[in-house]
Amino acid sequence: MRIQQLEYLEKIVETGSINEAAKQLFISQPSLSQAMKEMEKEYKIQLFYRTKLGITLTNEGREFINYSRGILDQVNLLDERFGKTTTRKHIFSVSGQHYAFVVHAFVELVKKIGQDEYQFTLRETQTQNVLNDIQTFKSELGIIYLNDFNQTVLKRLIAEKNLEFIPLFEAKPHVFVDRENPLTKKKSITLEDLEDYPYLSYEQGDTNSFYFSEEILSTLQSKKHIQISDRATIFNLMVGLNGYTISSGIISSELNDEKIVAIPLEIDDSMILGYLKNKKIDLSKIAKDYLELLKQHIRNYGFEIYE
Repeated sequence: MRIQQLEYLEKIVETGSINEAAKQLFISQPSLSQAMKEMEKEYKIQLFYRTKLGITLTNEGREFINYSRGILDQVNLLDERFGKTTTRKHIFSVSGQHYAFVVHAFVELVKKIGQDEYQFTLRETQTQNVLNDIQTFKSELGIIYLNDFNQTVLKRLIAEKNLEFIPLFEAKPHVFVDRENPLTKKKSITLEDLEDYPYLSYEQGDTNSFYFSEEILSTLQSKKHIQISDRATIFNLMVGLNGYTISSGIISSELNDEKIVAIPLEIDDSMILGYLKNKKIDLSKIAKDYLELLKQHIRNYGFEIYE
């Protein structure tokens, strides 16, 4: 295995095409294909599924490239330290349930990198997809919550997928509503107070089980219930319909959430928010940087981080 082969592999994954990667690398397509075949033979794995539409990584390929990127990161540090002027493009992906603090930390990470070239992915997605993304190495980190209701089922799935859940902080449930909602006159809200308002929740697709819900108390019946797929829409419906949802209580004014208010919900429950990682790989430096920014943002809202 040569460093050059790892750089070739990263370019193929970036472009999704061996032909396009060869053009950008200024080498012939047969030479690039041969370099990949040699690496597959050396490690006795299949890196790609090759089709007429292009290439996609196999599960082994996703695991391999995560290790490969770790090696290239170290090479990049050597280059920076000992005078080589070119630097490698930063690559990072995170998947999570719909939380403003996840997005805010992502924004801060991009600003911190401050380079002309990077390839980042932020996936706000369904709970099952978060687990699958970490299992298949589509993302390096996943952000979800556990509580007394869902943890038995989710912890079993986390173990089956060979993942690890690391708690970050505990949050008491809050009701999110528009600033003009009559409920904002209250210092805290009961379930009875919510009966006449539309309940807004994130849909969970084919796995629309109560255990995958992003909102606690998912089994409670509501007279008015609307399911939404994205965070922008859920905020629009809070404003337009006086709807509400239940979450951690963290709202990011920096990300235009100033129209939304978080009010404590009077129930005996809590959410443990944390991150998922795949046990097969160590976190990259950029993933660790993201986690530090995430922790700092959470601390700024008065929460204590688990150490």
